[in-house]
Amino acid sequence: MQIDVEVMGETAVVRVGGELDLREADAFRRALEGLLADGRVNHLVLNLEGLAYIDSSGLGVILGRYRALHRRGGRISLVGLRPQVRRIMELSGILRIMPEFGDEATALATGV
Repeated sequence: MQIDVEVMGETAVVRVGGELDLREADAFRRALEGLLADGRVNHLVLNLEGLAYIDSSGLGVILGRYRALHRRGGRISLVGLRPQVRRIMELSGILRIMPEFGDEATALATGV
């Protein structure tokens, strides 16, 4: 799994590539928690365009960060979902609570 982070004020764009499964979920969780720990980042744009696979442990990490951000008024937006990843997000119900955008610029322009 590859993770690239770009912080712009209160928003962090997190680009994820590879596979987000049980083996990688803990590293992903730690990376996101590190971003959110000091309270300066309140919004995440998760660009999953490079993500080939996600399982329930990866979904759990995303949901956990959603709950933490939601409690403090923050949001998570999803960008660039491949069909197979989008289907899993859809079945899990994540797309009912997190907006999906076609690209980062649109997600950022809409206030995450």
